[in-house]
Amino acid sequence: MSNIVRGTMLLTGASFLSKFLGMIYVIPFHWLVGETGGTLYSYAYTPYSILISISTIGVPLAVSKFVSKYNSLGDYETGMRMFKAGISLMAATGFLGFLVLFFGAELMASLIISNEDIGEIKIADVSMVIRAVSFALLIIPAMSIVRGFFQGYESMAPTAVSQVIEQIARIVFLLSATFIVITLFNGSIATAVGFATFAAVIGALASCVVLFVYWRKRKPAIQKQVQQQRVKHDIPKKDLIKELFSYAGPFILVGIAIPLYQSVDLFTFERAMIAVGNGEVSETSYSAINLYGHKLVIIPVTIATGLSLAIIPALTKSFTKDNKQLLNQQINQSLQIVLILVVPAVVGLSMLSDVAYGSLYGMGNINITGTLLGWYAPVALLFALFTVTSAILQGVNQQRFAVISLSGGLLVKVLLNIQLIHVFGAKGAIFGTALAAGTAVILNIWRIKSSTRFSFKQTFKRFLLICIFTIIMCIAIWIVKVVFGTFLAYEDSRLSATIMLMTGVLAGGGVYLWFAYESTLLERLLGNRVRVLDKFFHR
Repeated sequence: MSNIVRGTMLLTGASFLSKFLGMIYVIPFHWLVGETGGTLYSYAYTPYSILISISTIGVPLAVSKFVSKYNSLGDYETGMRMFKAGISLMAATGFLGFLVLFFGAELMASLIISNEDIGEIKIADVSMVIRAVSFALLIIPAMSIVRGFFQGYESMAPTAVSQVIEQIARIVFLLSATFIVITLFNGSIATAVGFATFAAVIGALASCVVLFVYWRKRKPAIQKQVQQQRVKHDIPKKDLIKELFSYAGPFILVGIAIPLYQSVDLFTFERAMIAVGNGEVSETSYSAINLYGHKLVIIPVTIATGLSLAIIPALTKSFTKDNKQLLNQQINQSLQIVLILVVPAVVGLSMLSDVAYGSLYGMGNINITGTLLGWYAPVALLFALFTVTSAILQGVNQQRFAVISLSGGLLVKVLLNIQLIHVFGAKGAIFGTALAAGTAVILNIWRIKSSTRFSFKQTFKRFLLICIFTIIMCIAIWIVKVVFGTFLAYEDSRLSATIMLMTGVLAGGGVYLWFAYESTLLERLLGNRVRVLDKFFHR
């Protein structure tokens, strides 16, 4: 159990730092390129996110599961054979993904932009930025296989460190290039965004350097294990690849769940908004949901992402050894860690959505952008639950069902998105995503229960307790907003919004942490390390 918590904290910390940096950099990026540049950036990154997952075929996480399985059986050589085969496979699929994105850029752009007369973004701009980001597909797939291999050994540091370095290198290049193009050379927003998307290539190269250093250090110990092993499965390479693909297929769909939902918006949002007479706010609303707002919403989901990466090898080992008691404990802990951390985060973000968006991106159009963030924030809980429940299914060899659940959710999004936008405006796209993700989560939970006979009784009881603490937190935030609202114009001033945001987070977060800590709920789920909070609560 400690391995799960330790691995979760390491990967979650790295993912959180990476996402936090990803949130911070969009503040100066927004200053430089505005809402239009943000929308153009999203137009490039949504198809790229899908292609990068397809080109990896879910293999990195599948390798993690594969290596963990055969390591638990004492066969280290089989994992090494898969690692070498995976590198070659990823190089090939990455190249194919690059070809699709580079040469299909103009077609995608023409599908995204329905009317060049409305808005500032042109088809040529979209195709250019898509081509710029496509080069990252030549590097990232083969690089990511190394992360999966280390995770199979329950070694999360290489993934964590490389993620952070990749993000730092990407952001430094992105902001530097954008600043130079816009400020020094007075270039166009489209050119600046083109360089910004190309920054993914620079980040990938930096990550490769980090992983190479780790590989050089770990290689002797790994080779020693292979030489000393006593168990060997003489599995033909064809069967190895077949087994890997049986794991990889569901992993890819889980990994691109959010980009798939965004892709529905990508091809329907502008048309639907124009149809209901809201074309003039289409670009502002789209960037508020799928770039600037999404950067904030996705931060709580990093908890689930780190947890899912950490629990897959542990669940696979327990399932392989048929240790049902430990398996049930791990499932319980996984779900409850997500709930205790993500529920208050998304509810608090929803309550502070106006000051959060305003303090980071400015008060312009805050009546639109702040409201959209408030509706979008709770969807992060559904994203997190889908990620973790899918990881649980993969750990207990039910990964194929994740395909069914995601397909069901995606069908809901496709069928209802346009109608919801027609009825509710831009919020309709958020409601469509919520219904889609909620459908997938319900299906996953049903499958976990039916396949493992897992009882959700304890999880449900603790969820109710978490909800009570969250309600108390909301009351505290509401009181702070009322009191500060008497002398602080946080709805009009960016500085006032920042003060209100910091005060609200400290008050709400402090109240929630106190109740969660004093009830021993934090300690039961996260271990003795949370006792460090004694210095704050028991002075």
